[in-house]
Amino acid sequence: MTEALAQVIELLRLERIDDNLFRGDSHDIGAPQVFGGQILGQALVAAEHTVDDRRPHSLHAYFLRPGDFNHPVVYQVERARDGGSYSNRRVVAIQHGRPILNLTASFHNGDPGFDHQAEMPAVPGPEGLASTSDLHKGIAERVPAKLKRLLEHQPPFEFRPVETPKFIDPSARPPRKHIWMRAWAELPQDERLHRHLLAYVSDYELLGTATLPHELDFSKQPVQMASLDHALWFHRPLRVDDWLLYACDSPNNAQGRGFSRGQFFSRDGRLLASVAQEGVIRPIAK
Repeated sequence: MTEALAQVIELLRLERIDDNLFRGDSHDIGAPQVFGGQILGQALVAAEHTVDDRRPHSLHAYFLRPGDFNHPVVYQVERARDGGSYSNRRVVAIQHGRPILNLTASFHNGDPGFDHQAEMPAVPGPEGLASTSDLHKGIAERVPAKLKRLLEHQPPFEFRPVETPKFIDPSARPPRKHIWMRAWAELPQDERLHRHLLAYVSDYELLGTATLPHELDFSKQPVQMASLDHALWFHRPLRVDDWLLYACDSPNNAQGRGFSRGQFFSRDGRLLASVAQEGVIRPIAK
């Protein structure tokens, strides 16, 4: 197991302070603030610790303030409802005495019913595709220091983009991209861990899809990008240590906000989860 993957798994092991109160550490991925996927994953962990015998099927979160990776985050859970079929939890992530994220998660064990799904996009498989880690090595010395720190960060997942990434080809193109991803090592048979890691990784790559239709060279034009909200729906059981296809598109970018959607497919074509996110995307004056 790589150090990066082991570190994220450790971050997802929260300390229980009280029945509904948890604390988690943070880490630096080279960005100015805590990675949003970390706060999202930890908030889901906190919510799940208060629910018995039900799995999350959806979560909706708002990022309120940037997180400080030099300090831990406290998660306060409200047991909003435990009904006959569904449970609902509200979670507030708190740092320096102020909320940095609000999350609502709904839990259910699934009922028999109809079954259909979107088709998996017809794209090349991961074999033979270059990883983003290898692609970053070719340009890290040619970008500003802040961007270099982010590019040199070793993520807990291996990413293999189907299309040429924006930081290599800044030209305008349709707002769609496809990325194969998997955890760097085989993981235990723990469905909670796989869900938590999917929540963590779902914040990678998504918002940047909204920049694709615009000619944009990140090495020359600084851009502020920050998640405002994030929604995630779990459709089927999943594993993150086998190849997943993350198919993303962006229907809209306007008024300084970009909107992106994503779908996670298993290697054999099952739709496992869906994601939607809006975030701030605006050029920074030099």
